[in-house]
Amino acid sequence: MSAEPDLPAATTKRPRNFRIIAIVIASSLFMEQLDATVLTTALPTMAHSFGVKPLSMSIALTAYLLSLAVFIPASGWVADRYGARKVFCAAIGIFTLGSILCGLAPGLTFLVVARLIQGLGGALMVPIARLILLRNVAKSDFISAMSWMLVPALIGPILGPPIGGLIVTYLDWRWIFYVNVPIGIVGIVLATILVADTKEPPAGRFDYIGLILAGIALSCLTFGVEMGTRGVLSDQGMVLVFGAALAGTLLYFVHAWRLQHAAAPAEPILDMTLMRIPTFSLSVIAGGLTRITGGATPFLLPMMMQLGFGMSAAESGFVTFVNAIGFMAMKAASTPMLRRWGFRKTMVWNALIATACIATYAAFRPSWPLWCIYIVLLAGGFFQSLQFAAYNTVAYADIPRSRMSQATSFYATFQQLMLSLGICVASGALHISVALSGHDSAGLGDFSVAFLVVTGVSLLASPVCLAFPRNAGEEMRGKPAPAPASANLAAAE
Repeated sequence: MSAEPDLPAATTKRPRNFRIIAIVIASSLFMEQLDATVLTTALPTMAHSFGVKPLSMSIALTAYLLSLAVFIPASGWVADRYGARKVFCAAIGIFTLGSILCGLAPGLTFLVVARLIQGLGGALMVPIARLILLRNVAKSDFISAMSWMLVPALIGPILGPPIGGLIVTYLDWRWIFYVNVPIGIVGIVLATILVADTKEPPAGRFDYIGLILAGIALSCLTFGVEMGTRGVLSDQGMVLVFGAALAGTLLYFVHAWRLQHAAAPAEPILDMTLMRIPTFSLSVIAGGLTRITGGATPFLLPMMMQLGFGMSAAESGFVTFVNAIGFMAMKAASTPMLRRWGFRKTMVWNALIATACIATYAAFRPSWPLWCIYIVLLAGGFFQSLQFAAYNTVAYADIPRSRMSQATSFYATFQQLMLSLGICVASGALHISVALSGHDSAGLGDFSVAFLVVTGVSLLASPVCLAFPRNAGEEMRGKPAPAPASANLAAAE
């Protein structure tokens, strides 16, 4: 099977505005990530406004995650059926509408419904943003385009705490949702003008049964992990929820197998055969391990600064903001680094460096000079962001264009689960450390334990990266497509 052409099918000449396309679609990811972290800062104030206990507000966070888990798998088919740009703009509109409703919420029940609407928009935005990039950017430009797209998206969780602290302190909490409105409007306008609309007619009908089964499995898993780590569910409740997740998973695998081996084969909502492609499957596995730390760091670091260092929410936010500068520095460095050393070598060694930098956060103490903490945060942000850029790029190196939408849905689903799992692993380690130490609340030592636990898991990504082919992603580095990749494509199809 011959290598696919370097240019997306929807284009007839080399796209010259790939940086603009990347920044346009990144605006939606920035909005989604910023919203999630700003909300956590405002929850106590919102609870007082609604007249409920702060613990009850956790349902607002869980509702959004449940909506993501249910609807992300459907994003690829919907984009193929109606056009990636149309669905992307509609997703921004739905997310913006949900934000307005959240700002208008008179009580907790209304807020939960509005968060479900927000989650629907977010579930379509994230994978379709990546799909648009894949279809509108030449493979040789994809490393650079991904770095332009990732920086705004990744700094959202870092900017969230200081912005949330400032809004809650000086404005009404409802403005944490209203700030999404101008971002959403600008994103829709720019996407409509600058992004080409692409379609890949779906091979069959929509897999409703698969969506229901996958939705049950993913939502129960997400709900169980979220509620379990917050201590909300009883032991019996945990067994029931995780039992439903396991049952949904097994039934989905049976359903998917039947679809693919039927007299008239059809595509399941989550195509597991994509895992036969080495560059994709290894990116999913190694990226998942790395995202344990990626999801845990924005959760642990602000709390460590507030509870362990005695900083205010705004002060801790401005300290952790330094991490965002490391992410931004990556934008200029990732492309030449990946093109010079290749994906495999970069990912193997950088996984060790990034993990070591973030593990150093466990040693932070008030006696450290502030400039020293800044240097470590800069390094951690830079190397972690480089690792994400490598995974998110090489994952699609050998994916046939006809299967890009399925790949983005699958990758985004697993990515979201692992980020959520990172928060849960960190929260679990924190609670266990507090319980074993006999403290009433988390101290610096407990945060150190949590950082070491999550980075210990992510350390496993480095040996997984050794399994990547030495020539993985050569076409994305501007080199001729390697022959083994063609064989992988043929086998996968």
